Amino acid sequence: MSKIKTRYVCQSCGAVSPKWLGQCSGCQAWNTLEESRETPLDASPSRFTPLAGSAEIQRLSDVQAQEMPRLPTGVAEFDRVLGGGLVAGAVVLIGGDPGIGKSTLLLQALAHMSQSARVLYVTGEESAQQVALRAKRLELSSSDVDLLPEIRVEVIESHLTSRAPAVAVIDSIQTIYSSALSSAPGSVSQVRECAAQLTRLAKQTGIPMVLIGHVTKDGALAGPRVLEHMVDTVLYFEGDTHSSFRLVRAIKNRFGAVNELGVFAMTDRGLKGVANPSALFLSQHQQQVAGSCVMATQEGSRPLLVEVQALVDAAHVPNPRRLALGLEGHRLAMLLAVLHRHAGVSTSDQDVFVNAVGGVRIAEPAADLPILLAILSSLRDRPLPVGLVAFGEVGLAGEVRPAPRGQERLKEAAKLGFSMAIIPAANAPKHAIEGLKVVPIHRLQDAIDAIRAV
Repeated sequence: MSKIKTRYVCQSCGAVSPKWLGQCSGCQAWNTLEESRETPLDASPSRFTPLAGSAEIQRLSDVQAQEMPRLPTGVAEFDRVLGGGLVAGAVVLIGGDPGIGKSTLLLQALAHMSQSARVLYVTGEESAQQVALRAKRLELSSSDVDLLPEIRVEVIESHLTSRAPAVAVIDSIQTIYSSALSSAPGSVSQVRECAAQLTRLAKQTGIPMVLIGHVTKDGALAGPRVLEHMVDTVLYFEGDTHSSFRLVRAIKNRFGAVNELGVFAMTDRGLKGVANPSALFLSQHQQQVAGSCVMATQEGSRPLLVEVQALVDAAHVPNPRRLALGLEGHRLAMLLAVLHRHAGVSTSDQDVFVNAVGGVRIAEPAADLPILLAILSSLRDRPLPVGLVAFGEVGLAGEVRPAPRGQERLKEAAKLGFSMAIIPAANAPKHAIEGLKVVPIHRLQDAIDAIRAV
């Protein structure tokens, strides 16, 4: 009879210890080790079957590379984030805050795909009646959607093998457990083992799977970090639950562009794709206001126009506040230092607040120039010129560096009616863009002079 082993597993990073410790030796977190009892797993051929039928060495040039066919989900914005649709054998992990719309979006996609293929929805968090009520509320034609209320991974694998659906959704991976482990569902060992078994089954059978994952209070996917390395695609739901708009961003994608963005609007009939997302992130002011600048950003293959707002106010404390929402907070202090050193504008006695309108998160350095222009506008209480758009990375020496795919950004701005663009000189177009005056600059002071000249 196999001997039962006892070990202690960190619920934060997955580190294993033979005895209980107050502090994890891996991530230095306190009181995260939990006891886990498990017997040696049965090394059956089904569990350790290799992904390839042969282990022989091949030349890379002899391997036939073919484009993988895509299975459209029927939701255009979701297909965009995936790179065109689901790929056979691909495993997609999607996470987000509770109630943000993960289950709703996937139920809508399954209802569309069920009209032409067999689909399976495995629910571990809700009963069959609850899922049926949601489908009725969304008015979905879900008569052909197969539903399986089950949380044991061995039973789920049996149904997947016997029915061979075209796509399967697991809601959620934290509720699934394996009978080979004695730890509770949602623990590090259970999440890692269940995800590994489902991933291996997807690769062997070619069934694309979508795993719904919980997130921690910090917004990261719950469970071991290795979970994101196992799957092919990692998607995150973004946006405020109190807002009607949702953003789905691809953090990792082996079959498409990384940082691709899908924009949805939450309605009483589920999530609807937004055809012109740039309009969501641009405020409609009755008149020109100070402290506002529109930037052209690039999210995956899609150019977006986002309004950046800044508020500069006199500080009433010895240490002025520096706060950035939707933008990199550490970069704000650096930009203010560059503004003082190379433009002679000091904010040492001012509170500076910066925000990206619409709840979108911008991580690219091309937001540097619009942020500084918005700060200057708020500090001097003078609105920027009408129809101005800007982008560009600002270096510590005061130079303005180019941004990738500048032509697409300028064309998006011209399409939405903008008339002036302040951009890095390296991004200047070779041919004039109709209706758009392009002002190429080399340094930050050049941008300030261009605004004064208008």
